[in-house]
Amino acid sequence: MTILQPPTHQPSPAQAHPRRWAGLAVLSASLLLVVMDVTILNVALPAITADLRPDSVQQLWMVDVYPLILAGLLVTVSALGDRWGRKRMLLSGFAVFGLASTLVLLADSPEAVIAVRALLGVGGAMIMPSTLSMIRTLFADPRERATALGVWGAMAAVGGALGPIVGGALLEFFDWHAAFLVNVPVMAVALVAGLVLLPEGRSARPPRIDAVATVLSVVGMVALVYAIKNGGKDGLGLDVLLTGAVAVAALTTFVRRCLAADDPMLEVRLFRGRAFTAGVLAALASAIAMAAMLLLGAQWLQLVQGFSPLQTGLALLPMAVGGVLGSPFAPAVAQRVGARTVLAGGLLVGGLGFVLLYAAPAPLSYPWLAAGLTLVGIGMASLAVASAVIMAGAPSHQAGSAAAVEESAYEIGSVLGVAVLGSLAAAVYRSGLQTDDLAARGVDPEAASAARESLGGALEVAGDAPAATGGWLADAATASFTSSLADFGLVGGVMMIATAAVVWWLTPADLDLAEAHH
Repeated sequence: MTILQPPTHQPSPAQAHPRRWAGLAVLSASLLLVVMDVTILNVALPAITADLRPDSVQQLWMVDVYPLILAGLLVTVSALGDRWGRKRMLLSGFAVFGLASTLVLLADSPEAVIAVRALLGVGGAMIMPSTLSMIRTLFADPRERATALGVWGAMAAVGGALGPIVGGALLEFFDWHAAFLVNVPVMAVALVAGLVLLPEGRSARPPRIDAVATVLSVVGMVALVYAIKNGGKDGLGLDVLLTGAVAVAALTTFVRRCLAADDPMLEVRLFRGRAFTAGVLAALASAIAMAAMLLLGAQWLQLVQGFSPLQTGLALLPMAVGGVLGSPFAPAVAQRVGARTVLAGGLLVGGLGFVLLYAAPAPLSYPWLAAGLTLVGIGMASLAVASAVIMAGAPSHQAGSAAAVEESAYEIGSVLGVAVLGSLAAAVYRSGLQTDDLAARGVDPEAASAARESLGGALEVAGDAPAATGGWLADAATASFTSSLADFGLVGGVMMIATAAVVWWLTPADLDLAEAHH
C-alpha cells in the first residue's frame, strides 16, 4: 500500500515510523492479555479445583508459578532481546504464549495445569519488557512517546481489572479451559500484525550475555518473589528466611557483577538518576496498591456482598475506568504542570482512594468501594508518566534494561501488595475471631482454625454448624473481614501518600519529558 511508504524526504524524528500507532495497538493488545492472565486464574480456580481436585499446595503453585517464572526471566529476556532483536523476542513470546494456551486442552491433571502456567510465564516474560522497549523503537519523538506510554500504562492498569470480568463471563458459559483458550486467537492475530507492522530494534551497544549473571538474576528474583509470597502467608518460618537470604545474596552479587562490567546485562547505574528512581518507586507503589485492592475487593464482593464472579468483575470496573480516563491524558497534563506534579499527585489521589475505605461509614457499602476504586484508578494514571520518566532516563541502547527494571517493579509490587497488605488484612480479620469465642460457641479446634484462616473457610464452617452457631459465626466473620478492609485502606493510604512525598522530593522540578534521550 503506497500510503504506508515512508516519505522520500529525510523524516524527522516524529515521522520516524509511519505505522507506529498501528504498531502501538498490537503492543497494547498483547500487554493487556498478559496482564489479564495474572488475575484471570483467581476466578477460574474454583472450577479447576472442582474438576481436577488439586491439593492446597498444587492450588498455590497454579497461581504462583506464572508470576515466579515471569519475574525470574525478565532481566535475562530483556538482555537477549537487546542483542537478538526486540521484534524477534516479542513475536517468539506471542508464539510461546499462544502454544501454552492451546496445550491446556491436553491438561487433565493439576501438574499439567501448573506446567501450562509455567510456559505462559515464559511467554509473558518475553512479551512484557519487549512491548516497552519496542515503544522506544517506534516513537523517536519524546512527546509522542509519552502519549504512547500513556496508552501502554492504561493497558497495564486495565488488564488486571479486566481479568476477573473476562474470566467471569467465560465461566458463565464455558468450562475453565476457556480462561486459557481465549488467548489463542488474540496471539495469532498479534503474531501476524506484529510481523507486518513492527520494525526490528536492537541495542546499539548490546549487553554481553553473562551466564553467571543470568543464573544469579533468575535465582535471586524467583527466591525474592517466593519469600515475599510465603512470608506474607505463613509468617517468617525457616524456609522463608533461607529463601530470603538466598535472594539477598544472589541479587547483591548480581548487582555487583553488573556494576563491574562495561556492558552489563542490566544497567543498574540507571538508578543514579533521581528521576529514574522516582519513576521506578511510583511503579512499585502503584502495583502494590492495585494488586492488594483487587484481591481484597474481589473477596469482599463475592463473600460478603454475595456477588457472582461476573458481577464481581463488573463491580471492580471503576478502577479500570479511572485508569482509562486518566492514563492517556497524564503526559499532556505533565507538559502543562510538570512531570513531578503528575507523578506525585497520582500517588496522592490513589492514596486518598484507599483512605476512603477507612473513612467510609460502617458497615462499608459498595458505593464507597466504587469511589475508592475510581480514585485508585485515576491515581494509576501517574504510571503513564512513570513509564515516560523511566524510559526517558535511559539512552536508547539501554531501553531493554529500563524496561526490565520497570517490569520487575510491577511484578515485585504485585507480589508485595498481596503478601504484605493482604497479610495485614488477614491478621486484622483473625483478631476479630478469637479462639476462645469460637470455643465458647461450640466450634471445635479444627473448624475454628479453618474459620480463622479465611472468610471462605469461616462461611463453610458456618454452613455445617447448628443454625444459631452458624448464624453467629457468619455474621462475626463478615463483620471482621469488612473491618479488616477498612484498616487495610488506612495502611495502604499512608503508604501511597508517603511514597508520593518521596517521589516529589526525588523528581527534579524542571524535568521535561520532551527533552528525553533520543
